[in-house]
Amino acid sequence: MCSVLEELYSIILDRIGNRVSGSYTVQLVERGMEYIARKVGEEAIEVIIASLIESRERIISEVADLIYHLMVLMAVNNITLDDVCKELERRRK
Repeated sequence: MCSVLEELYSIILDRIGNRVSGSYTVQLVERGMEYIARKVGEEAIEVIIASLIESRERIISEVADLIYHLMVLMAVNNITLDDVCKELERRRK
């Protein structure tokens, strides 16, 4: 797995656990699950739009935003990267 994803997930967990002041991650969590879910949806739509009309670099940027918001959603629901990898491995079989 991409080590930067593991590092990002650890940072997200740390910011949530320590309620780091001024953290965007903490702001998301404080607004609640409905808000986080909406942000995931918004970012997914931005990926779709970028893939249709934007540059490769813009698509990459939007995918990165989507992954970050998905990871926040995962962290709030106690879902780890390992959980997702195990599910993908199960599907591969």
